[in-house]
Amino acid sequence: MSVILCQMIRVAEYKAPMTRRITPVILCGGSGTRLWPLSRPERPKPFLPLLGEQSLFEETLARLTQEDVFAPPVIVAGAAHVALIEEQLAGRAAHIIVEPAARNTAPAIALAAEWVKDGPMLVCPSDHHIADTDVFHAAVRVALTGAAAGRLMTFGIAASYPETGYGYLERGRALSKGVYEVARFEEKPERARALAFIASGRHSWNGGLFLFQAAAFLAELASYRPAIAEGCAAAMTQSTSNGARIHPDADAFAAIKGESIDYAVMENSDKVAMVEADMGWSDIGSFASLAEHLPRDADHNAARGRVDVVNGQNLTVLAGGKRVSVAGVDDLIIVVDGDDILITRAPSAQLVGQLPGAKGE
Repeated sequence: MSVILCQMIRVAEYKAPMTRRITPVILCGGSGTRLWPLSRPERPKPFLPLLGEQSLFEETLARLTQEDVFAPPVIVAGAAHVALIEEQLAGRAAHIIVEPAARNTAPAIALAAEWVKDGPMLVCPSDHHIADTDVFHAAVRVALTGAAAGRLMTFGIAASYPETGYGYLERGRALSKGVYEVARFEEKPERARALAFIASGRHSWNGGLFLFQAAAFLAELASYRPAIAEGCAAAMTQSTSNGARIHPDADAFAAIKGESIDYAVMENSDKVAMVEADMGWSDIGSFASLAEHLPRDADHNAARGRVDVVNGQNLTVLAGGKRVSVAGVDDLIIVVDGDDILITRAPSAQLVGQLPGAKGE
């Protein structure tokens, strides 16, 4: 378990008996365009085995299997990916809320909260990587205490370098050991600002993980975005079901204006707090991020498939079914999938989503 988290909160201090299991809410939206050509509309990033044998979605499920802590998950996804979800669930119990349209995270979470109605819910993106599951579970138990007191809990990820592709949380007043009010949500910063965040020691990455009582979230949503709250309530009141699939009313949901949970609720509410944790988190949001987690040889090269390298360093080569030969160049990311080939460098990896192929053109 991480030394950092153990210094903040000792395990024995928060292993209180649980009176009600947490319902995980797994969000399966997003298309993973910055991981094209591996990530495709028909099989996007959450369902790919990017870091091992399991997909990121399967890794997420595996973190939520403690039956004394977690109830069966509620999964929110578009209709196009329900079959993939059911395939990778592999018989696990779950409820799948099938979004009639994409409306960002605040409405997606509200649909799940309307289903849960009462009790704690843990919101997890389906496509993030967490290396230290013990620290994750420890942080969840700490956050549960805050949620029981009516707080909307988020998780501040220990920021180890000035990443410009992540949002940041600024630590406010201490509420208890390792738990703080959130003084400010900071959007993806320029590098100079990110460097200042790291130097301050008051900032953590915003990991997009949340834990709160379903009713508490719905109450805050109704305060700040009443139209979203009313639309989601109507969509779920008029929903239909087919086995594990729940279908919100399409007309009621289509009328909702999409917005992220951060903009709609978290940046407005005075009930937000965060648990700080060093859980080995990454959103695997680009090939540069993926490359950080791949094993490397003595020349700092990472390769999958048939790859030959002569006089090259700091290369990441994912060869697919082809043979890729690299000679006399450094610092490249090369990805082959079928007839599509991507060549970029880590500092430019965020631009991949702008390519015509990534946009389906």
